Amino acid sequence: MEKNVLNKLAQNKKRNGSAWFLILFGILFVVVVGNAFMARMWNGGTGADITSKEPLELTFSDVLRRSGDIETMNIRDNIATGKLKDGTKYNAVITYNPELLEKLSTGGTSVSIDTSKGWVEYLGTWVPIIMGIFFIWWIFRGLRGGAGGLSRTLIGQNPTKIVTGKPKTTFQDVAGIDSEKQELAEVVDFLRDKSKFAAVGARVPRGVLLSGEPGTGKTLLARAIAGEANVPFFAASGSDFSGIIVGLGVAKIKEIFEMAKRNAPCLLFIDEIDAIGQRRSQNAFNDQDREQTLNQLLIEMDGFSNETGIIVIGATNRPDMLDPALLRPGRFDRQVHIDLPDMAGRKAILELHAKKIKIGADVNLGELARGTTGFSGADLENLLNESALHAVRAGRKFVAKDDVEEARDKLLMGPRKIRKMRPQDIKLTAYHEAGHAFVSVVYSDVADPIHKATIIPRGRALGMVQHLPIDDKVSMSLEEIRANLSIALAGRASEQVFFGPDKITTGAESDIAMATRLARRSITTAGLSRKIGMVAVNQGQSFGVRVPLEAASEKTAEIVDAEIKSWLDVAYADAVKILTKNKNTVKKLAEELLKHETLTGDEIMKIVGKKSHVKPTAKKSKIAKK
Repeated sequence: MEKNVLNKLAQNKKRNGSAWFLILFGILFVVVVGNAFMARMWNGGTGADITSKEPLELTFSDVLRRSGDIETMNIRDNIATGKLKDGTKYNAVITYNPELLEKLSTGGTSVSIDTSKGWVEYLGTWVPIIMGIFFIWWIFRGLRGGAGGLSRTLIGQNPTKIVTGKPKTTFQDVAGIDSEKQELAEVVDFLRDKSKFAAVGARVPRGVLLSGEPGTGKTLLARAIAGEANVPFFAASGSDFSGIIVGLGVAKIKEIFEMAKRNAPCLLFIDEIDAIGQRRSQNAFNDQDREQTLNQLLIEMDGFSNETGIIVIGATNRPDMLDPALLRPGRFDRQVHIDLPDMAGRKAILELHAKKIKIGADVNLGELARGTTGFSGADLENLLNESALHAVRAGRKFVAKDDVEEARDKLLMGPRKIRKMRPQDIKLTAYHEAGHAFVSVVYSDVADPIHKATIIPRGRALGMVQHLPIDDKVSMSLEEIRANLSIALAGRASEQVFFGPDKITTGAESDIAMATRLARRSITTAGLSRKIGMVAVNQGQSFGVRVPLEAASEKTAEIVDAEIKSWLDVAYADAVKILTKNKNTVKKLAEELLKHETLTGDEIMKIVGKKSHVKPTAKKSKIAKK
């Protein structure tokens, strides 16, 4: 019934809007055509009689020279028409000049000046006035009806909505966020049977705020709640409540809440709620409409009528931007942060999406979950979809391991680049990646195991070495940090060892940046430097501009920079030392890369051999003593 009424209202609004549009279009058409017609009339000789003989065209010089031959002259603007004394009609373009008029009058010419306005001029004057009055009447016509009249007149349609008796999405379609689903199970129980809560005197949260990285499943989880509870689900985006006319957002908020009340109990989902729920400020003079919209939302969520049967679910990527009044108990009572999935969560998500795709027997989803650290649920779904697309391009009827590897490399580094490279550049890239790979093997008991090394160009990278973590890490030890610094700088170290200090290239740019970030974070945030101590002196970025160290002097900043350089210098010296002692093995590894372009972790370990595992020197480096 609700849906039929909404459809009829929408049809009536469309018909009314179409009628007014036709009226305005007709007025504009008359004005344009009338202007064109009158302009053509004047250009053809306004005020001249139409005869079979064409009028004589005179220039201004001709008029001055033949002033004594002119019998009559009718002047309108700068167009002169009339006839000569011999009866010949003429047209002329003249410049208004009192001396000319006096000369013509003295010569016996009958001069008349037409200053009357045509209907086109009157239209040009009155049509804008009439349209302005009509627009003002249109606005006040909507205002007389209050918020409902305004919404029906101005917005022309309801906010983006999804009205369904039972969404198909359930908790079974959501994987990798089991703890978050348990947090929201009470909401589902309340929507199914609220009497058991009332018997104890418990109040179910009126609002739930879902926050987290993009692609973690906030919208999917909201739909799953409605599907589990078997209640109507209304969805709107925060940007739907903003408009160019003041009061439009307030009207839309009232309208969607009134619709939800008629269908209670129900779920109202507002995506990207930070668009209207940003923190209010005393200086926000130009954002009054957004603040009025936020005030109306606050009233609707916890106003005088509390027991509405509506549970509001908001989703945002920036919960820190929201107004405190929106987050207080009674509005968004419960705040659920959805983290990026861990290894077990990634595996569960991959298994869920793999049901829709034909996966080959050689694809290990557990290993794939290990190699996708930092991927969101949307990223994992996209990974399998890219794998399926690659399988189709390769002519296979199922997704093989090569397809998954290609899709992951594409998402991490970009698509393959077909570029012509000089032989010396290819050789240098091979030795660069061989340096990374060898030092990774040396520190395999500390750092993440190596997965593969490749010299195939992708995106901006000419090659890369990938590592697969054994399990999820929540922190890193100082030993791991030192090992990772040596691995990151091993590419540049290999260039120096095999080609000389004058042949090093810019290929280590990203490695140096990554190592610098790791060292700075370890020193300024984690307190792992004995010289700096356990003091938070994090140096941040504000709108791309480097800001001073937090609660630190310029002298401390200089010490931090010197300490970072010291850590990197020690790590680089460690990598050079390891590669120098094992030049033959690293050379063999580089030659195999040149031959095969890509080597797996097992192939690299086989080439290196057990004898190549030297005792890491960085473990006893100067970093530990500082």
